[in-house]
Amino acid sequence: MDFVLDVLDTHALDAVYAKLIPLSAFLASDLQHSHNTSATASLPAPSQWLKIVSFLPRPPLGIDYASYSTLSPSLQISAWPRDYIPRQIISLSIFTIIAIHILYFVIAGLSYKFIFNHEMRNHPRFLKNQEKLEIQSSLRAFPTIALLTLPWFLAEVRGYSMLYDGLDTYGYFYLFASAPLFLLITDYCIYWIHRWLHLPIFYRTLHKAHHKWIIPTPFASHAFHPIDGYLQGVPYHLFVFIFPLHRMLYLGMFVFVNFWTIFIHDSDMITGHPLESIINGPAHHTLHHIYFTVNYGQYFTWADRVGKSYRQPESSLDPLLEVKAKSE
Repeated sequence: MDFVLDVLDTHALDAVYAKLIPLSAFLASDLQHSHNTSATASLPAPSQWLKIVSFLPRPPLGIDYASYSTLSPSLQISAWPRDYIPRQIISLSIFTIIAIHILYFVIAGLSYKFIFNHEMRNHPRFLKNQEKLEIQSSLRAFPTIALLTLPWFLAEVRGYSMLYDGLDTYGYFYLFASAPLFLLITDYCIYWIHRWLHLPIFYRTLHKAHHKWIIPTPFASHAFHPIDGYLQGVPYHLFVFIFPLHRMLYLGMFVFVNFWTIFIHDSDMITGHPLESIINGPAHHTLHHIYFTVNYGQYFTWADRVGKSYRQPESSLDPLLEVKAKSE
C-alpha cells in the first residue's frame, strides 16, 4: 500500500493537499506568535477557507517564512507532509473505499455478465431481486471493512511490515516461492476462521448473512457482515508482518485475492478437470453454500481434507439440475 500511496502522492495528492491545506494558511498565525509584525503586514489577507484551515492540526514545520513568501504559487506546498499521520489516514481511507468499489463492480460485473449462468436465476432457492440484495449488502459492509483494515494499511505505509523492494533482497528463489507460500498460509488460516464462523455462536451473529445466498452470484462475493468480511481478510494483512514479501507482488496478490473471491461465487459446477482434487474452485464453493459444512477452504482442498470437511464436486450435485427439472 505504501507504493500505491507514493504514486498517488506524486501524481495527484501533493497538489490536492497543497491546494486544500496550504502552508500559507498558517503563515499569519505563526508570524504573529513570533512577533514579526513587519512580515505579518506584508502577507495578503487570508481567504475564509485559509482562516478555517489555520485551525487544523499540523506538524512543526521549521520553515523560513520570509523565503517561503517569495515562492511562486506553482511551488506552494502543503502544511501536511506526506508522512503526517492524519494525511495518511485520510488518503488511505479514501483510496480504499474507491478501490474496493471499482474492483467489486468491475470484476463482479464482468463475471456476472460473462461467466455466471443466468439460468441459475430460475433456481427455486434463488431469492427475488437477489442481485440487488447482494449489492446492497456489500455496499453496507465496505465502509466498516475499510475502517477496520485501515490500521493494517497505515502500519504498512509507516514501515512496520516486512514488505521489501529489491528483487534479490531475499534471493530469487524466495521471491518466486513467496507467492505460493502466501496462498498456502493464508488459505490455512482462512480455513479455520471460516470454520469457526460456522460455530453456532458466531454463525448466527456474523456468518449467517452471507449464507442467505444459497445460489450465489458474483455480487455475493463481498456480501458479508462487515466483521465477518474483515476477519476473513486478516490473514492477508498479517502475513506481511511475519514473512517478507515484495511490495509489488503483495499488491498483485491482493488484487488476485479479491478476483478469486468473486470467481468462486458464480454457482458453477463444472467438474472433472485435472486440478479438481487440489484447487478449491467455484464447484467446491457452490457446495459450501448449498450444504454449509463442507469445503471451507479458499484456494486449496488440503485443509478440508485434513479437517475432514472435504466434499468432492460431482455432476449429480449440480444445482442447475433442479432448474432444468423445474422447467420440465
